[in-house]
Amino acid sequence: MLMAFEAAARNSSFTAAAQELNLTQGAISRQVSALESQLNVRLFKRVRNSIQLTEAGKVYAEDVTDALKAIRNASLKVMNDPQGGILNLAILPTFGMRWLMPRFPDFLNRNPLITVNFTNKIAPFSFRDEDLDAALHFGLDDWPEAHCTFLMGERCVPVASPALASTAEPNNPNDLSKLPLLHLETRPHAWSTWFEQQGLAPPAIRAMHFEYIAMLSQAAVAGLGVALLPLFLIRTELDNGQLVIVSDIELETPERYYLVSPAGTSYAPVAALRNWLTEQANSSSVDQGA
Repeated sequence: MLMAFEAAARNSSFTAAAQELNLTQGAISRQVSALESQLNVRLFKRVRNSIQLTEAGKVYAEDVTDALKAIRNASLKVMNDPQGGILNLAILPTFGMRWLMPRFPDFLNRNPLITVNFTNKIAPFSFRDEDLDAALHFGLDDWPEAHCTFLMGERCVPVASPALASTAEPNNPNDLSKLPLLHLETRPHAWSTWFEQQGLAPPAIRAMHFEYIAMLSQAAVAGLGVALLPLFLIRTELDNGQLVIVSDIELETPERYYLVSPAGTSYAPVAALRNWLTEQANSSSVDQGA
């Protein structure tokens, strides 16, 4: 009944729907009538030899179309090899570029039947509204209606360009408070927390904000200010001297990196990714924290 209704709604015609589903026009009409009787709602207005969706029918058609699309996608996944399939993954831009991608050939070599599609997401979202199977997340393990698998923490330290760092005494928070402090939108309270951990009030100086860690690190390289950045994501800049550590005092926060997937999912590619990521995080030799 739903397939007949969706086809009729999309084509605005019982005849076209019948041709699409390889049924008779009468069969489509009977299915739609049965659905209207079951719902006790008129879905179409019959106008002479044509049909038009009612207001209720328009709303119902949108929901039914989304539901049938989800069913078709689920069917395609099941029809694939049980250990393979398509994995749609949301990643954090800089984490994905600096930590994940250099390691990812190993995952593909171990799972040649899995095709992975990537998209960037820096904030939690509803899996019901997105065609995504899993996401890499930095924050707390409180994502609604989802399962969070802990991967790693991070150790953040203040860094700056060598020229700017030379104007401050190393490990002196009071000196840092006089310099421009660069902020990350996904960690808006990082600097406040860092100063409070030293027993100091955070400076009330307005500073620039950046959406991505990569943008923030390049701003620090350019000498625009001091940034609190995860050590394991800026190893290249530290090793080549573009950035130097201004203070050895690390930032301690409750946020961690997680792999997040819809609660109750048993999709094989997600399970394979979860196992691989956990192994990589546990064996990683970079300074990611505990």
